[in-house]
Amino acid sequence: MEYTQEMKNRLKRIEGQVRGILRLMEEEKDCKSVITQMSATKSAMDRAMAFVIAKNMQQCILDQVEKGEDADQVVEEAIQLLVKSR
Repeated sequence: MEYTQEMKNRLKRIEGQVRGILRLMEEEKDCKSVITQMSATKSAMDRAMAFVIAKNMQQCILDQVEKGEDADQVVEEAIQLLVKSR
């Protein structure tokens, strides 16, 4: 699996969000602000995981089709990864 710059950039943004949460805590900001940012970071991570899984599934299906093989196994594995990430 090739991890594209787009994938890495998503994680770098999430890393920045986590640093921002720590800064809020260090500045003793209110709980609502911290939880709001934690929720946004969690959502960003969920989207990043789904993006990586989708790109991986797309490439695996293309590889299977090129080989003349059935892609059902690849689809099932991707579904399991998505379920596991929840």
